[in-house]
Amino acid sequence: MKPYLDAPVPAPGPGRTALLLVNLGTPDAPTPAAVRRYLAQFLHDHRVVELSRWIWCPLLHFVILPLRSPRVARNYASVWMPDGSPLLVYGQRLARQMQHALPDVQVRLAMRYGNPSVPEVLRQLQAEGMQRLLVLPLYPQYSASTTAAVMDAVTAELATWRRAPELRFIADYHVDAGWLDALEARVRAHWDLHGRADRLVMSFHGLPKRFETAGDPYPRQCEAGARALATRLELADDQWLLTYQSRFGREEWLQPYTDKTLEALARDGVKTLDVVCPGFASDCLETLEEIAVENDDVFRAAGGEALRYISALNDEPGHVAALSALARRHLQGWPH
Repeated sequence: MKPYLDAPVPAPGPGRTALLLVNLGTPDAPTPAAVRRYLAQFLHDHRVVELSRWIWCPLLHFVILPLRSPRVARNYASVWMPDGSPLLVYGQRLARQMQHALPDVQVRLAMRYGNPSVPEVLRQLQAEGMQRLLVLPLYPQYSASTTAAVMDAVTAELATWRRAPELRFIADYHVDAGWLDALEARVRAHWDLHGRADRLVMSFHGLPKRFETAGDPYPRQCEAGARALATRLELADDQWLLTYQSRFGREEWLQPYTDKTLEALARDGVKTLDVVCPGFASDCLETLEEIAVENDDVFRAAGGEALRYISALNDEPGHVAALSALARRHLQGWPH
């Protein structure tokens, strides 16, 4: 028989409602050993890499992790903040601000891979008497490789509980009006300070093309959100572009690729670019190092003059307000 984790007897009254924010994850330190542990957990998930374990696991452990971990650790060290990984630091700040905005709800942050882990945070909430749980994956666009992976982790943990809470998930918010308001304000604030570049590039994390073929809605949601933002910013079609970054391996990924697009723009005489990454709730390695450093180098090497990265929404008031309002709508009908 499968063992179940007995929940503490809840305090009298209507019980507690919790909001669990979940982001992708981060290593505990910018060291090869910590990065290797993190990447091993991340890349073992079949939602992320849909290959036979007989093929993938030897390749992962004997080739990819030994080769990639030291280089990735150096990249993490270049963006590491005094308080830790940017993704974790900004996520914790966001959770604290949302706790102020939602005083009747227990707001917590967890990471799908790494720490604080989903099981760890859920057990803390269980000990505090949680009876209702709303899960908000911090991915505006749904993908099986991200949002569904969060669902997997949450339900796997709750499957071990004798008393599971009432449960809801927010699947996506890619055209949510409040989120678009915050993004628009972020871009316009950047333009107010620096002026407009020749083009605005909206760079999203990439996925293998076969994910889309299999029915993943991610690219359609990226396109819908990008076009909605461009409309709000009153941009003509030739003033902005959508691209996909962070591809890995040799198979075809969603296109156009960010780095190849930047090279082509520079060769065509475009001198300045503003780049925003609407799929990232918090700044992280993929924005602060891959876009702001690596792709800036790519653009300049091809003849461009300036790539200005527009930071993620992080814990800005507009982001806090948008996600708090989103949570309130999904909490309707639940007593606090």
